[in-house]
Amino acid sequence: MAHKEFVKLFESNILLFDKLADRLKRAPSVLAGYPRQQLSILVRLHIGGPALLKEIARREMVTAPNLCATFRKLERDGLVSRRIDEKDRRNTWYAVTAAGEKIAAQAMDIMRGAIDKMFAGISRDDENALTGAMKTINKILTKMELTDA
Repeated sequence: MAHKEFVKLFESNILLFDKLADRLKRAPSVLAGYPRQQLSILVRLHIGGPALLKEIARREMVTAPNLCATFRKLERDGLVSRRIDEKDRRNTWYAVTAAGEKIAAQAMDIMRGAIDKMFAGISRDDENALTGAMKTINKILTKMELTDA
């Protein structure tokens, strides 16, 4: 029975996080003339390190060919670098450059400010409760990721 409750809570939280994410997306965040998708890619590469084009396309929920134009612009602007995988030439790795890291860091600062503003009205007790719950969730999900659960 507890397992069903967990699944329903998880589902509910996904929907709530989606709604909060939508609110964040509506917050003004135009940075250096880069659209949100390009900033999202830079931030993900900045945080997660080099990634394959097909992995980025899956995360961004777009086809790899549709992402190619985005990457051409980011590469032309010196924000990402591209490397063909020597073991499998069908794969292309992308990494953020030093210039891209600066833009990603600025985008993250803007996002943190928007999150701070979004939660500014909650009580200290609610903030502490959310912080504790999120620490627990992060710990468990990190453990799951490390053990491929």
